[in-house]
Amino acid sequence: MEPLDYKDMVQRLSAIAEPQRSLNDDLRAFNRQQVAINADVRTTLARVETLLARMIERSANGREA
Repeated sequence: MEPLDYKDMVQRLSAIAEPQRSLNDDLRAFNRQQVAINADVRTTLARVETLLARMIERSANGREA
């Protein structure tokens, strides 16, 4: 196999780079969605923790002597 010249190398690298750009764009979009989902999960978790704390306070009320 004979060595590639500069033009052939650039063409091959360009051919490899384009699908990678598309993949990177897809990953960036996924990451943006994931950040939004994580924020919603944190909000929901905080609400559940608050509700549990209120329920535990009420159920323990009057039990301590």
